[in-house]
Amino acid sequence: MPEAGTAIRALGLTKLYGAERGVLELDFAVAAGEVFGFLGPNGAGKTTTIRLLLDLIRPTRGRVEVFGRDPRRDVTVRRRIGYLPGDLRLYERLTARELCAYFARLRGLRGPGRAEALAARLELPFDRPIASLSKGNRQKAGLVQAFMHEPDLLVLDEPTAGLDPLVQQTFYELVAEARRAGATVFLSSHVLPEVQHVADRVALIREGRLVLTAAVDELRARAFSRVEVTFAAAPPAAAFARVAGARELERHGQTVLFALQGEADPLIKALARFRVVALDSHEADLEDIFLDLYRGAEARDAA
Repeated sequence: MPEAGTAIRALGLTKLYGAERGVLELDFAVAAGEVFGFLGPNGAGKTTTIRLLLDLIRPTRGRVEVFGRDPRRDVTVRRRIGYLPGDLRLYERLTARELCAYFARLRGLRGPGRAEALAARLELPFDRPIASLSKGNRQKAGLVQAFMHEPDLLVLDEPTAGLDPLVQQTFYELVAEARRAGATVFLSSHVLPEVQHVADRVALIREGRLVLTAAVDELRARAFSRVEVTFAAAPPAAAFARVAGARELERHGQTVLFALQGEADPLIKALARFRVVALDSHEADLEDIFLDLYRGAEARDAA
């Protein structure tokens, strides 16, 4: 079992590629035993951060600790990590079974660990050469090798890429089981709904910088609802500009989309001045929340 405390700590972590930006001054900590979602669009710096955590590349400045140790100086910490890279490359001449046996030897295991049981759960053709497997089955092989030795820390970069929805559900179950066993999960993704399924906390990275770190429950508590209203005729552009708690996000012809925080009464009264054909409302999910945060960040940059 992993020790209590902090599993990952980044302090001023910066990576520059010549004149190009990688990540800048990252400061965050991941508690042992939590599922931490690391979110951002492609190119934001997620994979660079992971490679720094694993000492696959070296920082320009700053440092990182894994279970209180420097992974550059204490390579034994790597045996406690299960890693699924986003750009997964496997030995194509090996079968999935042979691949897992190879990783077992590298990790000092006496046997294949949970590899065969995991392959069965994921419906991975275990005795076919990697070269003959589909993208989805290759991703399953990557997941098996990451989970097979029951690591204390799972670092998963875009883990559900290429997986069908049923296998994605199995993946969520594996993450939940690892968490219950005391493992820490660092999950990098640009697919927000999958992180919403499993994460305790999330961090948002934008253009190499952390925008925020917060608990999922905290984000939901301050979230807005989305209200989509279709009118018989399009209302004037500024008709809802002063409605308390409501903000117009976009409109398409006679349909207007609002973000709503707090009570709906002021918006309902404002809508009643017009003929409403249809109204649909739903609570915001992480995707809505982060899109709003990104719009706010872009507006501040423009200003």
